[in-house]
Amino acid sequence: MKNELSLNRYLNLINKLKYYMIIIILIGIIVVILGNMDFAFLNKYYKYFIYGTINTIFLALFAVLFGVLLGIIISLMKLSSNKVMEIIGSAYIEFIRGTPILVQLYIVYYGLPKLGIQFPDIKLPLIGMIPGDFIAGILTLSINSAAYVSEIIRAGIQAVDKGQMEAARSLGLKHSTAMINIIFPQALKNILPALGNEFIVVIKESSIVSIIGIQELMYKADTVRGNTFQPFEPLIVAAIIYFILTFTLSKALGIAERRLKLSD
Repeated sequence: MKNELSLNRYLNLINKLKYYMIIIILIGIIVVILGNMDFAFLNKYYKYFIYGTINTIFLALFAVLFGVLLGIIISLMKLSSNKVMEIIGSAYIEFIRGTPILVQLYIVYYGLPKLGIQFPDIKLPLIGMIPGDFIAGILTLSINSAAYVSEIIRAGIQAVDKGQMEAARSLGLKHSTAMINIIFPQALKNILPALGNEFIVVIKESSIVSIIGIQELMYKADTVRGNTFQPFEPLIVAAIIYFILTFTLSKALGIAERRLKLSD
């Protein structure tokens, strides 16, 4: 028995050493690559990356916020006993998940104005002026995110014991009241990690809106590339910023998830 424990410890130690060796080698490769690059342009263009990062965060934040609101509606439609509502909800999810986000962006940005739906500039307190292009980007990301969020919410609602709704109904509560006060709070606790992961996905997918001229991080990186005639280094800076954003958020979500488990 002791020999087996010693062997297992030895194997675990070997695996850890392999893991650390791979990390050290990767760090060494990155240091060598970065050492042969010229990042002097950051002295002049660092504000471009800061401004682009702020826009990326705001873009992802609003997209997830509106995506969750729309996702709640779509998930309730799919769970509805009304067949028409269920079909509409299912069709929305299947269409959005079955088409590229780039196509959706073009439909919103170029197609809706053709139908008379314009995207005017909006001025908000504390935030300032929001260009119409920015609104089109938020709308596209929200519509796309809602299709995935709705499935997350639906799974969270269905994970709650059916007896909870039956008990609430037996006490005389309306179905809507029971959903808001009993089912949703429990479902929200279950789906918070998945919603956080969706936020991470939207941060990365937000780079697609640079195509329509929204000055987020990728757009700013491309601007710096054009101004400095350095095709690679600005992309490395953008990649590092994206990694910092997503890695920090994923670690924060991990901490929140562990605290939720402890509170159970």
